[in-house]
Amino acid sequence: MAIPSGTGTEVLRRGFINTQQTDVTAFLWNGSNPTLGNETYTVPANVIITLISFFVCETAGNAETLSVYLYDGASNIQWLQNQALAAKETFVWNMKAVLIGGDKLFIYLTAGDCDVYYSYMTQDWS
Repeated sequence: MAIPSGTGTEVLRRGFINTQQTDVTAFLWNGSNPTLGNETYTVPANVIITLISFFVCETAGNAETLSVYLYDGASNIQWLQNQALAAKETFVWNMKAVLIGGDKLFIYLTAGDCDVYYSYMTQDWS
């Protein structure tokens, strides 16, 4: 992706995935909250997303495992693979990451209910 020239916007945003269950859900990057089980959300063309952090809170009282991966248009890149999450525990991801147009970021749980909160910056030249 070439670095855009001209004017654009930078906006800090947040998103929520409420009661993520045993399914794959893609993160949504437009300030709205994703629909559970929707895997189609993609970073738009001419947009750069800087993921600031996310946290996952287990809400049902059951141990879980959590996986997060990026699809770059050709391959799945594992960020977390079967991360243990105890009952009522919160997992925090504080590493910054950059996503570009066409990327998809997914979360997957092996069981139960978790709430997900994520913060990010959108740089938009579209």
